[in-house]
Amino acid sequence: MPRERRARRARRAPLDPRLVREVRAARHHVMRTVALGLVQSLCVIVTALSVARLGAQLLTEQRLPQDAPLLLTALLAALAVRAGAVLLEQRTAHHAATAAIGDLRGRLVAHAAALGPRRSAGRGADLTSLATTGVERLRPYLVGYVPQLMLSLTVTPLCLLTIGILDPLSAVIALITLPLVPLFMILVGTMTVGRSEALLADMRTLWSQLLDLVDGLPTLRALGRERGPEKMVRELGDRHRISAMGSLKFAFLSSMVLELLATLCVALVAVSIGMRLVYGEMDLAPALAVLVLAPEIYLPLRNVGSQYHSSTDGLAAVTAAFEVLDEQPLPDGSVSCPDLSTATLALRGVSVRSREGHAPHAAELVLRPGRVLALVGPSGAGKTTAVQVLLGLLEADDGRAEVRGPDGVVTDVRELSRRSYWDQVALLPQRPVLPPGSLRTVLSAVRPEATLEELEQVAASTGLDAVIAARGWDAELGRAGRGLSLGERQRLSLARALLSPAQLVVLDEPTAHLDGATETIVLDLLRTLRAQGRTVLVIAHRSRLVEVADDVARVDSRSLVEDRPEVPA
Repeated sequence: MPRERRARRARRAPLDPRLVREVRAARHHVMRTVALGLVQSLCVIVTALSVARLGAQLLTEQRLPQDAPLLLTALLAALAVRAGAVLLEQRTAHHAATAAIGDLRGRLVAHAAALGPRRSAGRGADLTSLATTGVERLRPYLVGYVPQLMLSLTVTPLCLLTIGILDPLSAVIALITLPLVPLFMILVGTMTVGRSEALLADMRTLWSQLLDLVDGLPTLRALGRERGPEKMVRELGDRHRISAMGSLKFAFLSSMVLELLATLCVALVAVSIGMRLVYGEMDLAPALAVLVLAPEIYLPLRNVGSQYHSSTDGLAAVTAAFEVLDEQPLPDGSVSCPDLSTATLALRGVSVRSREGHAPHAAELVLRPGRVLALVGPSGAGKTTAVQVLLGLLEADDGRAEVRGPDGVVTDVRELSRRSYWDQVALLPQRPVLPPGSLRTVLSAVRPEATLEELEQVAASTGLDAVIAARGWDAELGRAGRGLSLGERQRLSLARALLSPAQLVVLDEPTAHLDGATETIVLDLLRTLRAQGRTVLVIAHRSRLVEVADDVARVDSRSLVEDRPEVPA
């Protein structure tokens, strides 16, 4: 781990200021918890004084509690108000945790989308695990740790002040023994330092591997190798179990140590009071009040210590989330995109660095309006990356993407307003991205005003009519088109592209999941789009796609060995 990250972790506050500052639900939760902590402090003090007075009257004057109705009413009211404050705190804590997690999760997903495919989709499984199970670790932090931390800042000092007024000697003993609780918390913390970050990183790695495995199951099944990964799943489960049990071991250890320490500290105060009562050096009423208040001094700090693992888990999740949010997305331009029906798109010497060198390297292409351009090249040459640069999803390391309007004005794609540009583009990646809903709603979402006749015509043009005949228009699809095969999802995505009013249609290997007979439908679709006057950019590996295209552009990569300058002998 880098030295600066270790130093930042060592200086991390118990309550992350950025979480309070930027997440509204967390900020309101802290303010509400402080207010409820003050109410509980007042109730604890009233309860202690009432019990002390009633007990002293009962033991010394043989007066029953009902003989002092005001004190009894005050005691019952304090207990009722404290119980209500505790219930309100727990209820609002769960609501606040849910709202804060939802807020942070939404910002993570939105920011990951704004970062673009190179910095977010490249680690999609890792971001998925962080946005799901990772940020859920905030729940025990906000529900358990933060309220106890706020109580230690309200109940503990007010109760200590009250004890100081009633019995200064007991206050001195409490002041001496009170630092032992955070001292042992620090000692326990040194044993668990870095464990929460390691547990979170391990969990994210396990989830990433599991998601990758599940995502690749259709391919493994097609290759007849679906029986092999069960060993990997078993190993992932064992690793997760070992990590979870290790975290629980430290949690139980810290709770036991702090519970024993708090008990001994209260016992010291009680022994001092007992000895002075025996020798007549202290009145009974203040002694009983101090005995009731003493455990309340240590209780919040003890609970803070027992919830320490929740704080480290929650802060680790907050740190990981804000590390993603700190990454700066590409700036949005301010120039309105010209009408792509009359504009020309081009790449000029575009190169993007990869781990092996540049992919693509010095890519050149010109996409003229109303024509079909096939982008070809070997696997790994950077065809998809070149398209991402052209669409403004990725910034090139060298060269530029530009758009030439009908008036001859050339504008860098990075200067365009993304919304004005992307509203004119329909993108079909290799793995189609589909919203949940029925077949009808998913298809008509791209053009809500389309009639049923138009939907049926588009379905027939893309081979989707066979799926509709078997399942019906109202067949419900899950997230990402779950319920359809890859080929059926591809047909549905092609139908959406054909129905879309977008002028520029980008197809990334549209025949990847289709058989030979259905491939003919895609070729006819390209001809239909060209007949409609739309511009089509297709990433092609098969020769039949290239044959349909009006123009062909080739991209190549350059390895690190080729980039390295020659050393003269």
